[in-house]
Amino acid sequence: MLNHIARLRVVIKFVATAFLMVSLAPTAHAQSMEFRQAVAEAAANDADLVAFYRERNFAGIWATRADRNRRNALLSAFNAAADHGLPADQYDADALISRLQAASTPQEQGRLEVELTRQFLDYARDVQTGVLIPSRIDSAIHRQVPIRSRVGTLRAFAQSNPAGFIRSLPPQTPEYTRLMRQKIELERLLADGGWGATVPGGKLERGASGQRVVALRNRLIAMAFLGRTTTQTYDDAIFSAVQQFQLAHGLATDGTAGPGTLEQINVSPERRLQSVIVAMERERWINRPRGERHVWVNITDFTAKIIDNGVETFSTRSVVGARASDRVTPEFSDVMEFMVINPSWYVPRSIITKEYLPQLQANPNAARNLLITDSRGRVVDRSTADFSGYTANNFPYSMREPPSQGNALGLVKFMFPNRHNIYLHDTPSKSLFGREVRAYSHGCVRLADPFDFAYALLARQTSDPQGFFQSQLRTGREQRVDLADPVPVHLIYRTAYTQAEGRTQYRRDIYGRDGRIWNALAREGVALRAIRG
Repeated sequence: MLNHIARLRVVIKFVATAFLMVSLAPTAHAQSMEFRQAVAEAAANDADLVAFYRERNFAGIWATRADRNRRNALLSAFNAAADHGLPADQYDADALISRLQAASTPQEQGRLEVELTRQFLDYARDVQTGVLIPSRIDSAIHRQVPIRSRVGTLRAFAQSNPAGFIRSLPPQTPEYTRLMRQKIELERLLADGGWGATVPGGKLERGASGQRVVALRNRLIAMAFLGRTTTQTYDDAIFSAVQQFQLAHGLATDGTAGPGTLEQINVSPERRLQSVIVAMERERWINRPRGERHVWVNITDFTAKIIDNGVETFSTRSVVGARASDRVTPEFSDVMEFMVINPSWYVPRSIITKEYLPQLQANPNAARNLLITDSRGRVVDRSTADFSGYTANNFPYSMREPPSQGNALGLVKFMFPNRHNIYLHDTPSKSLFGREVRAYSHGCVRLADPFDFAYALLARQTSDPQGFFQSQLRTGREQRVDLADPVPVHLIYRTAYTQAEGRTQYRRDIYGRDGRIWNALAREGVALRAIRG
């Protein structure tokens, strides 16, 4: 009964709003000289609005009876702002309707004309490229948000079908659509009470029984990983359901509900909803063409993938930067231009001074695999060098590891030159790829299958990519191989992402970035909601 009443109220409000929208009738003076003068005065402190309205001789785009469709499209967009995870209170359709009804003089209508344009531009920016400025949330997010020209947006809007133009503003990617669908599903779940009680206690495994198993069973049923059952024993069905849950959350799929798995099972739907809303904001930050072929590195998923025309054609496990603040892998986009086979490792200055200088001061023969060179590239004789008097500020030498099987970069690195000195590379430390959480590097991204990654990249420029690569490798010398078609690379961070088929995937917030983004969105007025129906 309550659900029926709630739905009825929504319908009544929608009908009333629709009536008000279509019945709004500005006065005959809407485009009078007084109206145009009011527009000019109201827009005077905004150069973009002045430029736009001057082109129109300060005629309005909202004010006349003929502009009804434009007003209606804006009001509808404001009503749906919460669907996009935007701060809905900033787009108050009811208040806007009241103001439209109350504006009766040309001066009032002119001022409201400009205010509507400002609100439209704010909405367009938020839904198209995001509410937040990424670098203000976390200094490791170097995402260049594709802010559109305000004047260009207004010109296009004035010449377009209003409803169609507004529908085109959010990211048009399948990922954004699926995230929105998942958001609404979680909001309905919250209205229905969520996933029920959490699972208490420690490890549960096959053969266990009792109330804790019942709690696990009920939680898995509520989360749609397990069909209806009355079992009180950790049987094969629960074992399989736990495996499916682990697969959807980036956990080791051992079928055992250990501490890590139970921690993720007990995450609330509210927190999952936060992750989805953050992912939608992140999708807006990268609302531009990503490249027909591109490399997609999801830091939280510990994977690197090649995407061709929207289809994943290659995937490998990765190791990313450790959680220490000076080792995290940053987020940015660039273009991969070449690979280096049999690379030398030029040790970054920060690693030299923080890690190797103290070792050299204790023992000049430490780290013998590294060559110490002066400013002219000459190798320093360790037997005569005195490192004791140097500090991080005045250490005058560089360090380099020549090509070898044990080189820190392995046998190949993939370069997209950038100011962060980040790249993808091989590694001799293969054991790390077997771990569930793979955050161990100094910031660069290590690949589990670097040779296969190289073959996939080279396949577009040679008929025998494997043979070509191996011939370069056998020389033992450093070899640069340019990519005939440079490939965009996107280092991203998604704790929630979707699949074309299958479940929404969730990952741990290993650097705490998504938590900071959610807090910033909440400060801007983004709120969780529960919806019925």
